[in-house]
Amino acid sequence: MSFIKIAPDSDFSYENLPYGIFSTKENTSPRVGVAIGDYVLDMSQVKHLFDGPHLRQNQDVFEQSALNAFLALGRLAWTEARECLQKILSESEAVLRDNSDLRSRSLIPLNTVTMHIPSNIGDYTDFYSSKNHAYNVGCMFRDPANALNPNWTHLPVGYHGRASSVVVSGTPIRRPNGQTRADDTKPPVFGPCRLMDFELEMAFLTGPGNNLGDPIQMEDAENHIFGMVLMNDWSARDIQKWEYVPLGPFNGKNLGTTISPWVVTMDALKPFLIPNADQDPAPLPYLSHKDNYNFDIKLDVSLLADGMTKPAILSRSNYKYMYWTMKQQLVHHTVTGCNVRPGDLMGSGTISGTTPDTYGSMLELCWKGTKPVDLGNGVTRKFLQDGDDVIFHGYCEGNGHRVGFGLCTGKVLPAHPL
Repeated sequence: MSFIKIAPDSDFSYENLPYGIFSTKENTSPRVGVAIGDYVLDMSQVKHLFDGPHLRQNQDVFEQSALNAFLALGRLAWTEARECLQKILSESEAVLRDNSDLRSRSLIPLNTVTMHIPSNIGDYTDFYSSKNHAYNVGCMFRDPANALNPNWTHLPVGYHGRASSVVVSGTPIRRPNGQTRADDTKPPVFGPCRLMDFELEMAFLTGPGNNLGDPIQMEDAENHIFGMVLMNDWSARDIQKWEYVPLGPFNGKNLGTTISPWVVTMDALKPFLIPNADQDPAPLPYLSHKDNYNFDIKLDVSLLADGMTKPAILSRSNYKYMYWTMKQQLVHHTVTGCNVRPGDLMGSGTISGTTPDTYGSMLELCWKGTKPVDLGNGVTRKFLQDGDDVIFHGYCEGNGHRVGFGLCTGKVLPAHPL
């Protein structure tokens, strides 16, 4: 369908066209790009081709160093841009295909670019919306009869994270120092985190914001959700356990949050809509929506440890295990009148399935340290060690193509010496 040859197993198909921010050695200015096959389309070079009613006066958004200005334009502009992209990249359209000078300037090999954080993230919120994960953690720290707190099935539980420590894939994450209390009969100690963990998540970036005091209503929620990324919300389990009562996550979570550089639009994900999770009890009216807004997104986690020749698969999960939808998360977030802004990041919370091979964290995979995880060749893990490289991959499977997110990776560095 495109004049660009694209392998069937490429994440960046003609049906995908995700947005990101990139730079090159020849031009170090970060700018908007769209991934297709093994190339990045430099939007600053083709912006003059976007002459529809919603983009004609806003072509400069494609020259920005972040996606925020484009996100602020809203759904009609996003759809118009997608339609224009599919037109100029089509095998039947000559405007780019037959212009060798424009092609050479605008189509850049993907393996030569440097990727940057896709938006200037003003605020970051992390939810806790996988029922399987919440149940597993509740069983570990309470008991199966009281695994879920009383509020969990009534509202999307979340907390406000630290936007400054959200980083793009490939950025190393340093093991934090902090207070821990391994023995409840003794005072806390200060030192390196011993229970370093990953959390398999996805996140969405917001589009147009809302005014302070004016909640986003359910019928309009979809117009405020631009697209999704993979997310690893690193967790220092032992630091978090000691600090989280009564105000929740703090230093145990602010050490770093890694996101994939390519933002897959909701328009590209529409073919992979599936039924929402059954919710019992039925949510309150402001959180109710009958239309499907859950997605069949295959997710896997692998780990490459020092000395290993290839990564070992830890988990194969799926976004479909979410209990609360993105629309419910956003509506609940703003029901107080809290104002979100273009480019804000909203994390799903750890995504876990129903079987051990689908769990989304080391805490669950090793079941609180009681079951070592076998990586092969005699290598095992309970929690992450220094030098471990954690790799997330996610994609939807279409008819002969993929709509994928690329990779979300991060290596654990040793803690600073005391």
